[in-house]
Amino acid sequence: MCGICGVASFEKTPDRELLLDMMRQLVHRGPDGCGYYRDERVALGHTRLAIVDAAGGAQPMCNEDGTRWVSFNGEIFNYVELAEELRGRGHTFRTVSDTEVIVHAWEEWGEDCFRRFNGQWALALWDRRARRLVLSRDRVGVRPLFYAHSAAGLVFASEVKSLFADPSLPRALDPAGLDETLTYWSTVAPRTVFAGVEQLPPGHYAVYDESGFRTAPYWTLTFPDRAQPVPDLQETTQELREKLVEAARLRFLRSDVPVGAYLSGGLDSSITTAVVARYTEAPLHTFSLRFSSDEFDEGDYQKVMASVLGTQHHDIVVGPRAIADVFPEVVRHAEAPLLRTAPAPLYLLSKLVRDSGYKVVVTGEGADEVFAGYDIFREARVRRFWAADPDSPKRQRAAELLYPWMVRSPGQAPAFARSFFGRNLDTADPALSHRPRWDATTVLKRMLSPDLQAAIGEGSADPAGLAAALPAGSERWDPLGRAQWLETTTLLSGYILASQGDRMLMANSVEGRFPFLDANVLEFAANLPARYKLFGLDEKYLLKRAFADLVPEQIRRRPKQPYRAPDAASFFVDGTPDWFDDVMSAQAVRDAGVFRPEQVAGLVAKCRRTGGEQMSNTDSMRLMAVISTQLTHRTFIAGNGGATTAPALPALQVAVDLCQGDSAFDTHHGGNA
Repeated sequence: MCGICGVASFEKTPDRELLLDMMRQLVHRGPDGCGYYRDERVALGHTRLAIVDAAGGAQPMCNEDGTRWVSFNGEIFNYVELAEELRGRGHTFRTVSDTEVIVHAWEEWGEDCFRRFNGQWALALWDRRARRLVLSRDRVGVRPLFYAHSAAGLVFASEVKSLFADPSLPRALDPAGLDETLTYWSTVAPRTVFAGVEQLPPGHYAVYDESGFRTAPYWTLTFPDRAQPVPDLQETTQELREKLVEAARLRFLRSDVPVGAYLSGGLDSSITTAVVARYTEAPLHTFSLRFSSDEFDEGDYQKVMASVLGTQHHDIVVGPRAIADVFPEVVRHAEAPLLRTAPAPLYLLSKLVRDSGYKVVVTGEGADEVFAGYDIFREARVRRFWAADPDSPKRQRAAELLYPWMVRSPGQAPAFARSFFGRNLDTADPALSHRPRWDATTVLKRMLSPDLQAAIGEGSADPAGLAAALPAGSERWDPLGRAQWLETTTLLSGYILASQGDRMLMANSVEGRFPFLDANVLEFAANLPARYKLFGLDEKYLLKRAFADLVPEQIRRRPKQPYRAPDAASFFVDGTPDWFDDVMSAQAVRDAGVFRPEQVAGLVAKCRRTGGEQMSNTDSMRLMAVISTQLTHRTFIAGNGGATTAPALPALQVAVDLCQGDSAFDTHHGGNA
């Protein structure tokens, strides 16, 4: 896992000093070494977190004659099999790294190579012969890749703060990006919250050459016709087990450094950890996040699994003040407004991993999207059941069964539950599953300043437009498939894998690996009948069956409890943190120009009176939206673009600069140029 960046221009030679400045902002992603390549059209930068082939895997890396170069962030887990196939086709390898597989795969298959990769990646490949730069991102967006057009040319990087090293790139919040965030919880690629900055959508590649810049998909998430025959349950259960076991083994064993595992106490991480413990022989260290509040803590379940598996277990207990103290740094790494504090404890957990001597962890992320584990899927099924007979008292009461894990669940306020979940029950609406969430979030926009509301106008966050973007033929999918597509397109890559995943892990130089997002597991799960994922209101039905022997029943049958952290209370229950008043003052709010200062003042006063506790979900999201947006503005717009104080680059392992007459490509492969 690494940081990548670069500059491309068909009008001027890329600036070496700009490239080095961009690399400096990515040192946390790659503290083990760095390198660059530059010619008259393209400059590629790389900061390395050495995990596979530490001796020979330095980047940027080229083919035998130096005509194709790649800077790569991620892992291609099937690189051993691909390398064997490519050798059989006459390709010669100098290293045993997955990076070198990429350049040879490009030579052999062109854009089709991305469909063959099973992994998580963001990469930039410069084809010097064809004078073509290619960018690519993995299927579901595990790894980030941002780009912008500036006076320097096309600039691209793993993180926005690296792009902002380019002084010619304007810094401003994008009203449409804020609009999407305050509807979907994150922007939808290619949009970001920064004006002029875009992200390559998951499952896409981009080509930049003398004819311009263009993007295209190489993979699309689809689901089968709901009328397809239902496969045999026993055979399907066994096939799922085989695929997930192989996915977990690949992610644990294909590493030259020790790999640990996150253990939350829920079903997903319990399965991945149990698989690693059963099917590998290496000693296993597990890492857990605990909370000082019983409402959020899952420590009892974590202890059960760690004991059953006999792992060497580490945990960290997080309280509200710890969340508040690190939140500015969390936003700096997330590079986006956040509607929850949930990324902050994960930032502290990845620090525990790194402090324990580990830099790779396997996690259970992605299972909820892939196997329909979220309450939003159960909620949609209840609402469809209700829509068939809206006047039935029995059907109305079904809404009260939702969210049993919440202290203030809808079941404790039946009238509210029936009012809230009973709206927009149009079964012809392809986005019926997500309307309650979007309705709840868009309330936040009432706090926006008049100027910003005018700038948004009709708004980019048009749920009807997003629903219309569903793939052709989606009207024949089961409604669960459409809900899964919406969840994957909005929340998975934009928030779960970004703000809670990549950014919090890489902030502490830790790589996350996700067996549930393995390409083979993804395709297999997408093609399952809906009933094998959500059986009535029993989520992850097939997954539970497949691993019933590895996970204790008390964990397998426990009510679904999504990962959450204290929100508003974090900033008030132990007094406000030192930075709070500066960021939330009326003047600071006016300077940012996003929210109405008088409404912000009223909300903060309410939180001070209550200590931030027992806040409604809406007020809690309002507060988080304001705090995180103000921090985003202070850090990236009014501040220094998120840059740290000129961090030193790690050891220079590759330095090829054709603009200075250096053509010694073979020195690159020694990792010591």
